[in-house]
Amino acid sequence: MKRLHFAFGCGSLKLAGTLDTAPGTTGLLIVSGGNEVRAGAFSTQSHLAAAIAQRGFPALRFDRRGIGDSEGENRGFRSSKGDISCALEAFRAMAPQMERVVGFGNCDAASALMLAGGAGFDGLVLSNPWTFDEEADGDADQGEPQHAPGAIRARYANKLKDPREIARLLRGGVDVGKLARGVLRAVRPAAPASTLAAEMRDGLADFDGPARILLAGADRTAQAFAEQWDGDDTRLQICPDAGHSYVESAHRQWLEEQILAALRA
Repeated sequence: MKRLHFAFGCGSLKLAGTLDTAPGTTGLLIVSGGNEVRAGAFSTQSHLAAAIAQRGFPALRFDRRGIGDSEGENRGFRSSKGDISCALEAFRAMAPQMERVVGFGNCDAASALMLAGGAGFDGLVLSNPWTFDEEADGDADQGEPQHAPGAIRARYANKLKDPREIARLLRGGVDVGKLARGVLRAVRPAAPASTLAAEMRDGLADFDGPARILLAGADRTAQAFAEQWDGDDTRLQICPDAGHSYVESAHRQWLEEQILAALRA
């Protein structure tokens, strides 16, 4: 197995990609979310690609136009379908033994794959899809979406289960004003379905291949998605305590197992 850095064409532009080689006939193409470079937050995508290749599956990741080492203007995830298609074409050319390619995206990369109706992939793994009508900034662990009261309720419910948080409250270690504002937001009714969520639902309906939707239980982006989605969807898989980027060892292992299951299907 080798790690190859290369550039591939996308119209008149050159986009940067990294291929972790492996002999398998099914490959994984990792689409970056937000404004992340292809290494991912905390190098998670770099580590993920290496782990997948070590299990025998080639893995490619790339920088969307205007991000990292790629040329062009960053036009956001809604305009990334062409970039994804060019990356998929380059992947197939560089690993001609592949018969299937699974696309993986976290945050608005998952949204982009849904909007694109699967973007030509044979399978999809969609993690913590972004459903807010504004653009993601690549750091969805930070900040609290102001229009997701269900996500806020879930956050406070988790805190109330933690003895350390209760002790902190009793010691006066909690900003009471901030707590009151959070409680007020939490009791608001759920926001109406976003335009983006409806578009994502329609786009995924056009995809006839297998798909997995992965939700990190402690992630507010995932919680907001769950409010907008059918909870009985059999494609949903939840990692209860995971954060947005699955940085903890157990959560990272869970993510890898979910992706490997999709690659082996």
